Amino acid sequence: MYHPRFNLHIGTGPQTVIRDIGRMLEALGGLMVVSLLIPLVWQEFYAIPALLVSAAIPIGLGRFLHQRFASASDPTRYHGMVIAASGWFFVALFGALPFLLIAWTVRLDPALLRVPAETATLAAFTDPLNALFESMSGFTGTGLTMTDDESVLPHTLQWWRTFTEWVGGVGVIVLTAAILSRPGSGSLTLYQSEARSKKIHPSIVSTVRTIWWIFLLFTFVSIFALFLAGMPIWDSINHAMTGLATGGFSITDNSIATYDSAVIDFVLIPIMLMGSIAFPVHYLMLNGDLRNLYQDLQTRWVFLYMGAGSALVWAIVYATGVYETAFAALRYGLFQFVSAATCTGFQTAVDATNVALGSWPAAAQLTVTGGMVVGGAAGSTVGGIKLIRALTLAKGMRFQIAGVFYPDSAVRRMKIDGRSLTPEESHREFTEAAIITLLWVLFLLVGVMVLLVILPDTYTLENVLFEVASAQGNVGLSAGITGPESLPRIGKVLFLFHMWIGRLEIIPILVTMRSALHYLGGYK
Repeated sequence: MYHPRFNLHIGTGPQTVIRDIGRMLEALGGLMVVSLLIPLVWQEFYAIPALLVSAAIPIGLGRFLHQRFASASDPTRYHGMVIAASGWFFVALFGALPFLLIAWTVRLDPALLRVPAETATLAAFTDPLNALFESMSGFTGTGLTMTDDESVLPHTLQWWRTFTEWVGGVGVIVLTAAILSRPGSGSLTLYQSEARSKKIHPSIVSTVRTIWWIFLLFTFVSIFALFLAGMPIWDSINHAMTGLATGGFSITDNSIATYDSAVIDFVLIPIMLMGSIAFPVHYLMLNGDLRNLYQDLQTRWVFLYMGAGSALVWAIVYATGVYETAFAALRYGLFQFVSAATCTGFQTAVDATNVALGSWPAAAQLTVTGGMVVGGAAGSTVGGIKLIRALTLAKGMRFQIAGVFYPDSAVRRMKIDGRSLTPEESHREFTEAAIITLLWVLFLLVGVMVLLVILPDTYTLENVLFEVASAQGNVGLSAGITGPESLPRIGKVLFLFHMWIGRLEIIPILVTMRSALHYLGGYK
């Protein structure tokens, strides 16, 4: 049936959507098969059956859907949004299986599998909601967790948590396009639906493969740098992957604070910054064009605003006496603001230091919250509203106000990111940035209001605002609210939604929800 509001033949839509979701599930199952190497290396043989079943389900279902609707048409922009939103949800849903099935394997203790003793941390994943929360947090690159002590998890689940963030940082659709390559406009539409616009090569398949080569190169460099800084090799592998993907999952109970090493802290800062710079810029710099460090608008502002924000946090925590020395204030203030603004979520300010992030002055917490809201460059691995939108809003407001002082006959153009925009183009881009920012703030406020109702009075307004901004910005820093026991079930469902919309920048989620309501209402 033709629907005038979408300007497309909706009857062909479901097949296209289902076919491409099937492709994504096939790719997800492949990731689980690759992960079988971990229980073999660490001799966690009891985890192998659960991982095999976890892989077989999405591979089987995905292959059936892919082949059943193989002849479906290429996705339109509308289809791309629905595929991105629903595909990411189903990837998170099926990605929860390793957490759930391994936890239940240990709980049921089959006689032949020689399972270890059950810990409270692993037992939390016998609850499907906790398993889904961990998976969604991983694939969206958020890093909020349902674990009490990550260090006691089996190495298989430590790896799976890391692997979900590493893949999710670049994008599930980018991975699918790279592995199950399908040239043409359909792949480009899906690539753009994942909040990306710039291509590295004319071919979209070549673009996504180049992105993955860059990501692999930086991952190995990061692992080597952390190992040289004194981090054990298993820890280096996991933290390099989640740091570069700006995800923030750790394999230790106190995140990076566990190592209590200024050297490791300062090595991680450039790793997180690399993840917050757009991949096309990395490609140009790797080819010798280093001018992009200062000529590219977003890259220039990555360093400017993160430097300014870090300096402000440093001044606040030092002036208020949180830390006794200027160096300690610089070390913790710089690391935590960069971790927030790059949407990584590693923490060095935890209870073990007696100055947990949730105990910082309100001004410092709100400054870090601002970093989480903005995020880094579009086209990178970060969340938030993105730097280009913040800059578009700022330049757009100045352009609109300045227009009052010009005659109607004046020919004016707004310049942004090396482009000279006509009034019509500038109005369109300003409107888009304003809509997404407004929706971002509205959902943030709704989340804050719900949490204020369901949480005890021990949490302050700045704690709640911080936590919701962390979930929606896909950051993962916590003021102590998120946990398997501390966060009520309503709060977990709420954060699942916030992480989901934060990763896909809201619009695809709203389009998908509206489409679902139309179909439920009788549209075909």
